[in-house]
Amino acid sequence: MRNSSAAKPLHINIISLGCSKNLVDSERLMSMLRRGGNTVTFESDEPSDVVIVNTCGFIGDAKEESVDTILNQVEAKNAGLVGQLYVMGCLSERYRAELTTEIPEIDGIYGKFDWPAIADRLSQKDTSEAVQALDDVPYRAVTTGPSNTFIKIAEGCNRFCAFCAIPLITGRFKSRPVEEIEAEVRSLVNDGFSEFNIIAQDLSSYGLDLYGRLALPELINRLADIPGVHWLRLHYAYPAQFPYGILDVIRERDNVCAYLDIALQHISDKVLSNMRRHITGAETRALLAEIRRRVPGIHIRTTLMTGFPGEGEKEFNELLDFVREQRFERMGAFAYCEEEGTFGARNFADDIPEEVKQERLDRLMALQEEISLEIQQEKVGKVLEVVIDTEEEEFYVGRTQYDSPEVDPQVLVRKTRTLVPGQYYNVRVTEALPFELIAEPC
Repeated sequence: MRNSSAAKPLHINIISLGCSKNLVDSERLMSMLRRGGNTVTFESDEPSDVVIVNTCGFIGDAKEESVDTILNQVEAKNAGLVGQLYVMGCLSERYRAELTTEIPEIDGIYGKFDWPAIADRLSQKDTSEAVQALDDVPYRAVTTGPSNTFIKIAEGCNRFCAFCAIPLITGRFKSRPVEEIEAEVRSLVNDGFSEFNIIAQDLSSYGLDLYGRLALPELINRLADIPGVHWLRLHYAYPAQFPYGILDVIRERDNVCAYLDIALQHISDKVLSNMRRHITGAETRALLAEIRRRVPGIHIRTTLMTGFPGEGEKEFNELLDFVREQRFERMGAFAYCEEEGTFGARNFADDIPEEVKQERLDRLMALQEEISLEIQQEKVGKVLEVVIDTEEEEFYVGRTQYDSPEVDPQVLVRKTRTLVPGQYYNVRVTEALPFELIAEPC
């Protein structure tokens, strides 16, 4: 229920866990809360009238982190450092009843889609005042930067991979209209942002529900036309029913990064079938060959999984050989964690011991570290454009078009002259480490 009178502003702290899609929701909520007359901080350690935890429920480790964070805030509440505690996001969407029963100290539980009601409940203004404030408050209170941010172009997923609970949490795939996304990017450009990471659970399906066609190429072309957009980077394409037209856009548009994040998970036909990935190993290899043929120099980021039911030593060795063969510029991996309610949990025994899953994961990542170092060393002596994110004591910390924030390598630029965070510069690479480059300004 909305406050009936205009009291002093509440000090509200938002803690955002999980992926960048969650972060966008947190940023939208921050803006709505400020529009309602509150003071809002992001992941602050200061005492607060209200703490809101935006949870993740993707895999076991993420769920554990979310529960631990909630319990830590319960302790702070009991100690008088937090007034009220609210929970939102994926974990509470799926386990609302359990959280209500197990953690009664929570003052309000919201899910993945009804969280805007938090802003209404905590508003210090009546509806007319809040509407009048709309033009003075941005759509999102962006917490990244100084120049980069995320643009969520869709919600949900229709793929129903055997291991993934995301469709059970977020529901069916739903694209945002092109015009709405374009308006958001224009607004953010006006606010000084120039690097946009385009995100969705499944970029490949963008537009099918709205327009009856794969509209990702059209969308990215229109965003690339916006003056002030320096880099557009694509995250979380799906390999089956891939929108091949996007490759021409990446190749032809200077401000679309030669980068593609596409989770492949495995290469063994047996494991891919068990995973319900709707693609074979041969089709995966053909897709990767076409991507590299049509976009020379592209950096591919992928995610792989070890220990899914059906993965024996033979299948795992296939995966190792695949990684050696493909030499991914960027790669992450995780061990399978059974999620209740998924096709995998219902139909396969999770019978690979955890220590075997972890040992395979360690071997896979050790191999990738070797490959990454070799690829990084190929950049020594080259001139690359970087954006500067921060200034440290000995270096400026930047990234190339091939490096997404938080997950990819950084470029440490020596302080031979003054550089400004948020600006772009050419640098010459002088040294390579597996996950960092050392460079000097040109």
